[in-house]
Amino acid sequence: MKAKIITALLLSATPALAEVNINPPATATEAEGLDAWSRIYEVASHPRCANCHIGQSDRPMWSGPTYGKTRPHGMNVRAGESRIGAETITCQTCHSTKDKDWDNANSTPHAAPRVATAWQLAPVEADWFGRSSFEICKQLRDPELNGDRDMMELAEHLNHDVILHWAWNPGGGREAAPYSLQEHVNDILIWGVAGMPCSES
Repeated sequence: MKAKIITALLLSATPALAEVNINPPATATEAEGLDAWSRIYEVASHPRCANCHIGQSDRPMWSGPTYGKTRPHGMNVRAGESRIGAETITCQTCHSTKDKDWDNANSTPHAAPRVATAWQLAPVEADWFGRSSFEICKQLRDPELNGDRDMMELAEHLNHDVILHWAWNPGGGREAAPYSLQEHVNDILIWGVAGMPCSES
């Protein structure tokens, strides 16, 4: 019962998500799938996505132009086995969900980013910080490593998870993930219809 109440409160505090259409193409060639994958990899390997995809490590990363050099998250932050810092200080302590003015919640440079849900690391299985295009491609098409999701479920995951939406609207002078959320979903669908091809180059 407590979990249902918490979920209801989080949903009621969540701002309207971007409208995303999930319409896979009727067909897609392998070449089109590989082209879509190249753009998917640009997003997956971008700091807005990759910094929290750190596998067995419980240390999120700081990387990208605004951080100067790649390094572990400051203040010796550790997320623990819970992936949310429940063993020590939760990620949500700084990555607060309490701001009601969501349009301006991330406008302050160098302030901790915020979304209307619990901030957390990606699951251990989704380990791709610093990995190659081929390695990430194999992970995303493997149900044991992608949350047991097919193409449509991957697209729905992007559509409904508000923490992922933040990557395209991070505020605070941070560089946004490339393309747009809709374009990224479109590429996931093209790649999926094409058979989820991976290029080894």
